[in-house]
This record gives sequence, structure tokens and C-alpha cells, in this order.
Amino acid sequence: YPMYIMALNIANGIDGVQIDNMAGQQAGSLHDYQLQSKDMKNLESADVFVINGAGMESFLEEVVAQLPDLEVLDSSEGIDLISEGGDENPHVWVSITDCIQQVENIAEGLAQADPDHALEYLENAQEYEAKLSVLRGKMHEELDDLPNRDIVTFHEAFPYFAQEFNLRIVQVVNREPDSQPSAKEMADTIRLIRETGVKAVFAEPQYPESAANVIAEESGASFYFLDPAVTGENDPDAYLDAMEKNLETLKEALS
Repeated sequence: YPMYIMALNIANGIDGVQIDNMAGQQAGSLHDYQLQSKDMKNLESADVFVINGAGMESFLEEVVAQLPDLEVLDSSEGIDLISEGGDENPHVWVSITDCIQQVENIAEGLAQADPDHALEYLENAQEYEAKLSVLRGKMHEELDDLPNRDIVTFHEAFPYFAQEFNLRIVQVVNREPDSQPSAKEMADTIRLIRETGVKAVFAEPQYPESAANVIAEESGASFYFLDPAVTGENDPDAYLDAMEKNLETLKEALS
């Protein structure tokens, strides 16, 4: 979905270019997405397959094996990846800076694949990058001086976001979003929040909130939603809107 929103902006107004979101609106994790026959049929007729990369698309080997001539455009190229326990975290787009790099990568790749429209792709990308840059500046201006920097999150989607805005994730609960944390993990997290004075617990709107609510209530922290922008309207401004909402949430949570 984030790649789809980027591509919508980059290909905006260009005749003859069709952008499809292969995975649709995924409520769960794309890590576990299972290819369907309709996906392969769609890819067979595609000129370019835009991916997030960084290991997000676990099904990529199967696609390449069956469609060796399909051009795959990896939008994460050139981004410094965060490693956790030996595994690279693929949620790079949640950082606006990395999102800008992804937009550049996609635009350059599409310009090479479709040279007749190269200038239009690059101009559209520059326009979108300018909007992202303005938002990034606004977020820094309003977040950098907030007194509380420590947070607890559910799922591992926010390390790049935290790195960009100098937030410290003291605990990630329930790293697999489709499962529930154990009683021990919840108890340990509640104790950690009490010991460290963490003010806010953040869950993602795409996943159940029950465990996060319990941890917040038992620890005395406040509960909020933070959106990694993996679902939403099929609108070119959807990512910008999600980050604006995150800004307002963080201002309230960390003041």
C-alpha cells in the first residue's frame, strides 16, 4: 500500500500508465502474504513490479522464478537498514526521509523503464518529495522539543520513525502482529513502564488493541494509536494525511 501511494504520485497524469496495488488492503502482515493465481496473472501483464524490498516481500523468489523477465524495482536500495537480532527491518517508509529516497528510486526506475515519460515521472517525484520535505520539517519543529521521548510500541514498524524523530522505543511488544503477547511479556512490559516512567503506549490501528489497552491501564501510561500507513484511502495524499495525524497524536502523547 505505501508503494502504491508513492507510485500514484509519481505517475500522476501520465497517459497510458496504470498503477495496481497487487496485495490490496492488507489488514495483517505483508510478510506472510500468499501469492494467488490472480496475482501471477496480473504480474504477467506488468511492465514493472515495484516492491518495498529490504526483505518485506517474502514471496519475491517465487515471482522471480516464475517470471524471470519481469523488471523488479526495489525501492529500498541505498537506504541504511536497521538490523534487529540479525534480521533487517523492512519498514523503511515510516521514516519520511527514507520515504523520500524510495520515491526517488521508484521515479528513476520508472523513467528508465518508460523513457518516453521520463521527465514526467521525475517532475512528479520532485513535487511529491517537496510536500514530504515540508511535512518532515513541520514534524521536527513540533516534536523535537517535547519533553518525553520514551515510548512502547506494538509490532516492529516504528524503528525508522523513532530514529528520524529522536524517540526511544524502550520495548516492542508482540512483534508478530497476528499473535497476542504472553502473560509474562505483558507483566514484564508493565513493570518496565513503571520503572522507566514511559508516558505512552502505541498500537497500530490495523491490529487488535486489547493487549495494549491492558498494559496501558495497568502501568498508568496513556494509550494511543500510531499509524504506519499500511492501509488507508487510495488517495495520493494518504501518506501525508497519516503522518499529519501521527504528529497530532505524538504532540498530545509526549507533551
